[in-house]
Amino acid sequence: MDPVTLFSIIKGGIVLGALYALMATGLSLVWTTLGIFNFAHGAFIALGAYVAWQFSATDAFGWPLALGIIATSLVMFAIGAFLHLTLVKPFERRSDVVLITVITTLAGSAILENLLLVIWGPRSKQIPKMAEGEVAIGGFHLALSEIILLVLVLAILVGVGAFLRYSRPGRAMRAVSQNREAAQLLGLNVPMYFALVLGLSAVTAGLAGVFIGTIRFMNPAMGSEPLMKALIVVIFGGVARFSSPIYAAFIIGLLEAFSIYFVGLYWAPAVLFFTMIVVLLIKPEGLFGKYQRTL
Repeated sequence: MDPVTLFSIIKGGIVLGALYALMATGLSLVWTTLGIFNFAHGAFIALGAYVAWQFSATDAFGWPLALGIIATSLVMFAIGAFLHLTLVKPFERRSDVVLITVITTLAGSAILENLLLVIWGPRSKQIPKMAEGEVAIGGFHLALSEIILLVLVLAILVGVGAFLRYSRPGRAMRAVSQNREAAQLLGLNVPMYFALVLGLSAVTAGLAGVFIGTIRFMNPAMGSEPLMKALIVVIFGGVARFSSPIYAAFIIGLLEAFSIYFVGLYWAPAVLFFTMIVVLLIKPEGLFGKYQRTL
C-alpha cells in the first residue's frame, strides 16, 4: 500500500469517526439519563439535514450555511424536547416504560420519516459544501470542507462536554443520570432535565445529519444506517464516561475505512458487527466501560 492510499484511508476513517462520535454522543446521553434507547435518533439525523437544507439551499431560503446550522440547532432542540413530552413523559411512571418507549420512539421515527417525504418529496437533495478547494501538504491532499467538518465536530463535542461538566444544568443532568430518586429528593425538576437531554440529543443528531448532507445526497430514510453505526459505537465503547463513545467512534471509523478498502463495502458492516461481538464477549461493559458487580 502506497503512502497516499494509506493517508486517504486514515483520513476517511477519521471523518467517519467524527460523524459517528457526534451521532453516538446524543444516543448515549439519552441511554444513560433516561435509561431508554431512542429509535427516533436516526430520524433526527435525517430531519436535521432537511431543515438545514431548507435554510441554506439556494432554491430554498438561501441563508448562509453558518446561520442555517444555528437555526437548525434551535429547531432540533425544540423538536427533541417536544418529542420527550409526547413520546416519553406520559409513560415515565410505568413499570414497562422501556418497552413502551421502544414502541413510541419507533412510531415517532416512522412519523418523522413520512413527514420528510410529504414535505420535501422523495428526490435526493444535498446541502451546499462548507468550503471549496483543498490543502496540499507534500503529496497529500485534504479538502477544506473535511478540515472544517473535523474542527466543527471537535468544537461541538468539547462544547457539549464542557456544558455537562461545568454548567449548572449540565451537572444537574449528570446527577439525574446517576440517581434519579436522589435528584428528585434534592428538588431537581427531573422531567425538565429529561426534556433537556432529549433536546440536546436531537441537536447533536441533527448536526451530524447536516454534515452528512454536505458530503452526500440526502433522502428521508438516510438516518437508518447512521443509527445502526451509532448503536455499534455505543455498545462497542460503553457509556461509563462522556468520552467513551467518542474514542470508540474513531476506532470504528478507522476500522470501517480499512474494511472497505480490504474486503469491500458489502462486507464492511459484517466486520464491524464481528468486532463488536468479540469485544462484548471479552468486556460486556464495552471497551471503555467500567465493570460493576451485580447481585
